[in-house]
Amino acid sequence: MAFEISDSNFKEVISKSDIPVMIDFWAEWCGPCRMIGPIIEELSNEYKGKILVTKCNVDDCPQAAAEFGIRNIPTVLFFKNGEQVDKQVGSAGKSAFQTKIDALV
Repeated sequence: MAFEISDSNFKEVISKSDIPVMIDFWAEWCGPCRMIGPIIEELSNEYKGKILVTKCNVDDCPQAAAEFGIRNIPTVLFFKNGEQVDKQVGSAGKSAFQTKIDALV
């Protein structure tokens, strides 16, 4: 299951993780976000221990969304060693996410 991050812990999660971090910026009212939600959960289970899959609701975490310049959702950011290394804006198929994750692990 994807780990929920918030305005109060997102910096710590990114900087202290020993494995790459994937953040799905989403909202409940967003149709494309709901479409990729099950994919994000599958990836969380499939890559458990290899990448930390997190979710950030932009309505509940405006500071995190602003910090990363999130203007469109869904947006998925990928971090390694505390630095953003890739992103996916808009919905995408599972294989697109797998390609990005495989490049990090």
